[in-house]
Amino acid sequence: MSEVIIIGIDLAKRVFHLHGARGDGSVVFRKKLLRAQMLAFIAQHSKCIVAMEACALRRSPDVHSCDRLT
Repeated sequence: MSEVIIIGIDLAKRVFHLHGARGDGSVVFRKKLLRAQMLAFIAQHSKCIVAMEACALRRSPDVHSCDRLT
């Protein structure tokens, strides 16, 4: 799995969505992991960038999507 240079993680309470990409942006993997599975999965990869995304407003009843902020 040395071809992965960046892993993007969408954070949530119980389930994380991970997206691994090569230097050219092509997809290596897309995974949905439970919190307990994530550390073991990340540990098996060589050194790479890990980017995390979380939207604090997603759980707010007044804001239904973070897309409104952009």
